[in-house]
Amino acid sequence: MTHVVHPYSHRLGIIRGWKSRWFGKNTSQYVDQLRADVLVRAWMTKRLKGMYLSLIEIERTEKQYRVMIHTSRPGMIIGRGGDGIEKIRAGLKKEMARLKIFVPQDVKLDIIEVASPEADAAIVAAMITEGMEKRLPFRRVLKTTIEKVMANRDVLGARISVSGRLGGAEMARREQIKRGGIPLQTLRADIDFARERANMTYGVIGIKVWIYRGMKFDKKDNK
Repeated sequence: MTHVVHPYSHRLGIIRGWKSRWFGKNTSQYVDQLRADVLVRAWMTKRLKGMYLSLIEIERTEKQYRVMIHTSRPGMIIGRGGDGIEKIRAGLKKEMARLKIFVPQDVKLDIIEVASPEADAAIVAAMITEGMEKRLPFRRVLKTTIEKVMANRDVLGARISVSGRLGGAEMARREQIKRGGIPLQTLRADIDFARERANMTYGVIGIKVWIYRGMKFDKKDNK
């Protein structure tokens, strides 16, 4: 029997860094800051649903709380004249106060555009979710999506798995589609992974996406 390990955590410290970057002076401070990050990410994901979020990174100092939002639709978040960011910042401060989270003096939001959205697992999962919630046939959604992904020159392999009451069937099942290779146990393999949920009238459909973008080596390796 094997244990399935998350592709991101499996590569932490090798080709991946932490999504939250700060130091806790003691156990209670660490617990409070970790709780704050989890709740902020959950609120931000819900608030920006449908805007193709890729990653939310958090950096914290004594006086600044910095949230970096990676998305393929930065214009929708920024808004005209940056009023969208101001609304999100105000909403975030209000939510942190409601949850009794310490609000630093300076809350900064950075919007970072994702260069190639078809090579990002979270954005691809959001595309599949959007298609399935529009009642499109799931096989067509999977096939067209994986063709778009493999058309990207940075992608060497992709795998998409969906599970639940597919097509409204009485019995839940799992189906998947795969192209290329996915070396999950190779630590130098740059594999992006994401989970998403499509909320249908007859239940929830789980979506998993793996995207293999080649090997990562240090510059000194010259490979």
